[in-house]
Amino acid sequence: MANGERVLVTGAGGFIAKHCVGELLRQGYRVRGTLRRPQAGAEVAAAVGVADPGRLDFVMADLTADAGWDEAMRDCAYLMHVASPFPLGVPRSRQALLPAARDGTRRVLAAAARAGVRRTVLTSSIVAIYAVERPAGHVYAEQDWSDTDRPTLPPYPLSKTLAERAAWEFAGADRSGMQLAVINPGFVLGPALDRDVGTSAEVIRLFLSSGYPAVPRLGYPVVDVRDLAIAHVAALQQAEAAGERFICTAETLWLIDFSRILMTEFPRLRRKLPKFELPDFAVRLAAVFDRRLRATLSDLGQSRRVSSAKAERLLGVRFRPAREAVVAMARSLIELGLVKPA
Repeated sequence: MANGERVLVTGAGGFIAKHCVGELLRQGYRVRGTLRRPQAGAEVAAAVGVADPGRLDFVMADLTADAGWDEAMRDCAYLMHVASPFPLGVPRSRQALLPAARDGTRRVLAAAARAGVRRTVLTSSIVAIYAVERPAGHVYAEQDWSDTDRPTLPPYPLSKTLAERAAWEFAGADRSGMQLAVINPGFVLGPALDRDVGTSAEVIRLFLSSGYPAVPRLGYPVVDVRDLAIAHVAALQQAEAAGERFICTAETLWLIDFSRILMTEFPRLRRKLPKFELPDFAVRLAAVFDRRLRATLSDLGQSRRVSSAKAERLLGVRFRPAREAVVAMARSLIELGLVKPA
C-alpha cells in the first residue's frame, strides 16, 4: 500500500484512466487527474466512488498546450500518462493525431522531469508493437516495434508508436532521474464505470444495436480494463518495471468470436448480432468506397500471436479470459441504457 503519495493521472475522465484512478485510490494513493472540462471532475469522482474526497483533486490541462502542466505536477511523486487521442472516425491526415499524442507526451514528460517525478507509467498500445511484418507463427513481444515508415500504417498506430518512441528518447536523454515504464495494452474492454465508455466500446455497441449480418475477418488481442489498471499500478510500484515495456492482453479474438460470445450470453439479442464473416475480397472491394474499412485492410485476416508473459512474470498480473471482458462491456452498455436490451 502507498503512504498517501500523489499520482498524476492524465486524461482522468477516460475509460482506462478512471479504472486506474480507482485502483490507485484503493491502494492508498492520493490522485490528481487532468481534465479538459471543469464539470468532469464531479463525474469522475462519482464514477470511481471516492470515499475520501480529500484524496482526489483535478486540474485543467490539455496535451496540445503548455498551460497548466507545471501546476498539475506539483507535489506528485508519480505520473500515469494515460491520455491520448483515439478517434471514432478515420482522420484525413496520417499526421492528425501527432500534436496531442507525440508532442503532448514530450510536453507532459518535460513537466514531470522539472517537478522531480520519480517514475512515469505511459499507456502505449499493442498497435505500437505488431504493425510490422514478421514470419508466419511469430509471437510478438516487447522487442517488436511497429513500422512507422510503412505508408499504409493508419493514423492511430502511427501516433501511438511515435508517442512511445518519443517517451523512450526523452527518458534516454533526461538527467532528472525519472524512470519510465510502458504498458502496451490490447483491445480494452470490461465494465464501464459511467456512461463515458470511450471508443473501445463502439465495436460492442455496434454489434448490439446495428443489426450487421456479417463482419470482416479481423482479430484483436483483448484485455480487461480491470487487469489493465492493476498492471499500471504494479508498473509504478515494482523496481524491476523501470525501463521496461509490458504487453498486456489475454487471448486474441476474431470479431465473429465477439458475436458468438454475445449470442451465448445475451440470447435475446441474437437477431441483432453478426452471424457470418465477410470474405476478404468483399471487404477490399467495399473499402474502395469506405474510409473506415480502408483503415483495417492491413489487419484483414491477421490473428497475431502476442505474449503477455513478461507482464505476468514481473508485474504479477493474471489476465482474466477475454470472454469476461466482452461480456462485462456488453452488460455495462445495456445497464447504462446505451443499447436497448432487446
